[in-house]
Amino acid sequence: MLHLAQLHQEFINQQRYLGRLSEVTLRGYGQSFALLREVMPELTLLDLTAKSMTEFFRRLDTRPRIVGRGIRKVGIKKSTAATYRSKLNRFFEWLVKTGHIKQNPFSLIQYPDVQYEDKKFLGRREIQKIFTSLALSQVRQGVFIQRRNLAIFATLLYTGIRKSELLGLQVTDLDLQRRELTVRAETSKSRLRRTVPMSSELMKLLRDYLAERVRRRLTTPFLFVSSARDDKLSADGLKHLIESIQSASGVKFHVHQFRHTFAVNVLNNGSDIAKLKQLLGHRDIRMTATYLRCLPTSAMRGDVETLTLDNLV
Repeated sequence: MLHLAQLHQEFINQQRYLGRLSEVTLRGYGQSFALLREVMPELTLLDLTAKSMTEFFRRLDTRPRIVGRGIRKVGIKKSTAATYRSKLNRFFEWLVKTGHIKQNPFSLIQYPDVQYEDKKFLGRREIQKIFTSLALSQVRQGVFIQRRNLAIFATLLYTGIRKSELLGLQVTDLDLQRRELTVRAETSKSRLRRTVPMSSELMKLLRDYLAERVRRRLTTPFLFVSSARDDKLSADGLKHLIESIQSASGVKFHVHQFRHTFAVNVLNNGSDIAKLKQLLGHRDIRMTATYLRCLPTSAMRGDVETLTLDNLV
């Protein structure tokens, strides 16, 4: 009998080479499985039951964790539990389909009732603070880095692309005449090629940045360049940039919040969920629907304001 770790590696290989899933998605599967093995090292294929999965989440919920400045914290959020379950569930479904187990251990366990009450999008004042900090960075970092950083954040804000898609953009993915940006399938989490229209504001900032690239005679095919060499901006480089802007602006944020901000504002300005699905590059409109939970009450006030006794059905 194959060990769980061997089976999981076989599952990952199939998803990578046949399912064509992105490395970001596969990394998430791997991290969730590694956590399962860490918390329950005694687990075997025969032990995959509703009882063992209940014990897994019980241990997760009672073990102490170190967060922030060495602070010990016990328990996990419902949304975190839901994420682990979702990623492990894909593996368990594969085990059922391939005949390694008869029943998915999660089939008898109710899905967590997750309430996403935290605000995922960035408000106007937060965005203004971030872009003010970017505009003032010329004194410290010079014109090239300032224009690169403005172009990076404007691309995130006005296209809603993912972090991995941003870092994978190449100069040839921009069509300045058609005012379109292409996300290639190989860089997309969903493995779907899509084209996103570019706003006038984004076009202006990208042109300013590209002009500086030309002056510096940079040759890397990647759109956003490292501040240290003629090469693509790395994930670590972007992380360092985010941290510096957080400090300068006083706004605590992460890259994915720009995707939520884009989605909320597209919907708030009259677009529909079908168009948003295409813009975000989702395979399933149910994934797009999760962004609806971010909509502020003010965005829906006009929809209910028109209701009167005279126009009820």
